[in-house]
Amino acid sequence: MTLTALINPAVLILEDGTKFTGKAIGKIGTTTGEICFNTGMTGYQEVFTDPSYFGQMLLATNDHIGNYGVKNDEIESDSIKISGLICKNYASYHSRAQANSSLNDYFIQGNLVGISDVDTRQIVKHIRSKGAMNCIISSEITDEAELKRLLSLVPSMEGLELSSKVTTSNSYFYGNPDATYRVAVLDLGVKKNILRCFEERDVYMQVFPGDTSFETMMAWNPDGFFISNGPGDPGAMDYAVKTVQEILAADKKMFGICLGNQIMAEAVGMKTFKMHNGHRGLNHPVKNLITGRSEITSQNHGFAVNADSPGRENIEITHINLNDNTIEGIRIKGKQAFAVQFHPESSPGPHDSRYLFDDFVKMLSA
Repeated sequence: MTLTALINPAVLILEDGTKFTGKAIGKIGTTTGEICFNTGMTGYQEVFTDPSYFGQMLLATNDHIGNYGVKNDEIESDSIKISGLICKNYASYHSRAQANSSLNDYFIQGNLVGISDVDTRQIVKHIRSKGAMNCIISSEITDEAELKRLLSLVPSMEGLELSSKVTTSNSYFYGNPDATYRVAVLDLGVKKNILRCFEERDVYMQVFPGDTSFETMMAWNPDGFFISNGPGDPGAMDYAVKTVQEILAADKKMFGICLGNQIMAEAVGMKTFKMHNGHRGLNHPVKNLITGRSEITSQNHGFAVNADSPGRENIEITHINLNDNTIEGIRIKGKQAFAVQFHPESSPGPHDSRYLFDDFVKMLSA
């Protein structure tokens, strides 16, 4: 493969055959995944490194991407997690003095293939109507029939287990060993800022691989358990559901975010479903049914908990999405366990929901 100088042509083909042509960005090559769009106007580096995006082709709706380059400490994991980027205007130069490199250099180093100079508004309107689907980007293959053949081999996100691709290989510690509280983190694709938010609240963590047993985590004698965000279909994660069921059976204190919310619901008998498009952005309105207040939230999920599924009697719905009334938060009845579908740790993004970390720490101290 050769590296792009931002002059190479590239093509984007959707699963339904719709084709767009533009310019290559990042590394010259071919990449595939499920197309999704994020409406955030800032924070692209945090989005690109969010493990929950593993296997997905990100369509940025903000007109300009790359203007402020990249900074080494503005990451949510140690590598780029998106499969590809689709954007309108791509900045090959950046203006922020604090930046460590340009976005294009960052993409080349991370082997990220993308396409710019396409009508992102048209693409968003198309997939909002047709729904989530796979796509392929290539800046090296010109044979459309070959691209469609490669695209046909890409598995559907529905039924796909991906957390094992992004979880830590070995457990590790995070925070101050002399902190007041100890929390075992089940890493299904945890974001770094979640760990930072716990650390700021006097919590010491041991982060465990996603397939770690309840017994192994309990051997550390934690005060509580955290079930993280992550990619893929929660319905394909029996191993994580089993672990959460065992945590609930032992009546341990537990908090979950995003995928953790779905896994917790599955653990009490509820089902999840693949959404038409999902929620991804920094401005999703959520109502807290306990306080009656509305919150602006950061979100990134393509699956949701089915409110009408069996097991509904085992939960209390605590938050709902004000756009489509989907479940955004739950409490497990009779247990010290709660979870939300959105991201209270969002950075950049709204901080309306940071209180959830405080609520969990109060639970640990009780």
